[in-house]
Amino acid sequence: MMWQKSYDNSPSVYIVPTPIGNLEDMTFRAINTLKMVDVIFSEDTRVTLQLLNYFNIKNKLIHMDDHNEETVKDKVLEFLRDGKNVAIVTDRGTPIISDPGYKTVKFLKEEGYNVIALPGACAFVPAIVASGISSEHFTFYGFLSSKEKKMYDELQLLKDSEYSLIFYEAPHRIIRTLNAMLEVFGDRYISISREISKLHESVFVGKISEAIDTIDVKGEFVIVISPNEEVILTDMSITQNVNLYIKSGLSSMDAIKRVAKERKIPKNEVYKEYHEGSR
Repeated sequence: MMWQKSYDNSPSVYIVPTPIGNLEDMTFRAINTLKMVDVIFSEDTRVTLQLLNYFNIKNKLIHMDDHNEETVKDKVLEFLRDGKNVAIVTDRGTPIISDPGYKTVKFLKEEGYNVIALPGACAFVPAIVASGISSEHFTFYGFLSSKEKKMYDELQLLKDSEYSLIFYEAPHRIIRTLNAMLEVFGDRYISISREISKLHESVFVGKISEAIDTIDVKGEFVIVISPNEEVILTDMSITQNVNLYIKSGLSSMDAIKRVAKERKIPKNEVYKEYHEGSR
């Protein structure tokens, strides 16, 4: 293997993000790329055609999803060998993030072709930014298994993580998933973003139990769950613990109060150690 220059004028595959809701989230570069390439491979050609029509893009569309990727990737290779540029898009958001495409990318890179990924819309980024939960370190998990036993097994493996956790979920499974999270994680602080970038976008912040009681099961969801505080308390010094809460948005005094309450020690003891440790 070797380093490849992305822009060497050779036939290339472009991974192009598309809007997750508001069409104005489409970048100028993404529009120009879809106009420039010779063919677009799309998860759902009907959805992509609506987008192309909106931006007056006339281009050849070919269907590619989880079910036919193994065979269609050879067709992508044929276009590249013929000197053609290719784009891959998903219905919404950044391709390959909880969507098909990674097998094709791996295959084409092994064949020596450039794969150029454009930056753009991706639902979990605005979700964690708007959550009020620490984003210094996080684990993006995507969709949990649709099989109940496997879903519980996955949550058990994640419950002791000291990082924030991010999940995608569909409306018909959201209540079941939240109940499982409550059972495995306990009643943690959580943020749920619904219909990001769309007209009815909304964000819930609170406890998992409160979310279950109030959630409107419509639209697509991004769930952000706070880290396991027991793990954090075990591994962190008082100064590190206070700084973590300051980074999450609390004032230094509120962070000190919270650490004192959680550790069940006097506030002035936390105050003293924090200020001595910050010198």
